[in-house]
Amino acid sequence: MAIQNNEVVNPQVLELRELLDHAHSAVFFGGAGVSTESGIPDFRSSNGLYHTQSGVGYAPEEVVSHSFFVAHPQEFWTFYRTRMIFADAQPNACHRKLAELEASGHLAAVVTQNIDGLHQAAGSKRVLELHGSVHRNHCLSCGKSFDLDHVLELCDAHSSQSGKQPKVNIPYCPECGGVIKPDVVLYEEPLDEATIEAAIKVISRADVLVIAGTSLAVWPAAGFIDYFNGDKLVVANMSSTHADARADLVIRDPVGQVFNW
Repeated sequence: MAIQNNEVVNPQVLELRELLDHAHSAVFFGGAGVSTESGIPDFRSSNGLYHTQSGVGYAPEEVVSHSFFVAHPQEFWTFYRTRMIFADAQPNACHRKLAELEASGHLAAVVTQNIDGLHQAAGSKRVLELHGSVHRNHCLSCGKSFDLDHVLELCDAHSSQSGKQPKVNIPYCPECGGVIKPDVVLYEEPLDEATIEAAIKVISRADVLVIAGTSLAVWPAAGFIDYFNGDKLVVANMSSTHADARADLVIRDPVGQVFNW
């Protein structure tokens, strides 16, 4: 282990830093593990969202599907509001470092599977959100857009407690009365075509691709890394991924720790 600023540093992290300091068009491809150190749970780990009780009587994976949203909007919004929105979460060291790398001309883009908006909060400009964002919402009837604060007001107005689980209002459009839906990609829904094209383009042009905080278990997003033809592929994830075998560098430390320099 190397020592830097009186702290022991994984030599693989130092190698990653060297790669990024000399990159001209690096791309960061991230997943839920990027935001866990900001207090947002991931999905598939032992403490993840899919291994907890939904509080609405259905399995979490069932709740986050398009058909469930249509059939049970009350239960969907209760789960989504209480388990998937972390309005007070703050960017961690990884989010901040990526914004710094972009500003210095080393990072071309962030491609993220996360919906929390923390990359933008940290200052990143080129963020491609494959699965949408909690900060964008729209009325299914008239198409009017709403930001997160407005939707939270509609959800929480006159809400009540039912046992330990709060009852959340279905947010209806103040203009036409239609149901509001978050602009996040649910199961059974396609990814946005323009975002797909943009992600594939930046990945195919990258000289360094860093895959971090994702098990690469969600498709088709996980398949986009196959378009990378650059110099160095890096995987920074606590568990193994299908990209490890072809990676030039594999790091098993927490993502926030990896990017804390």
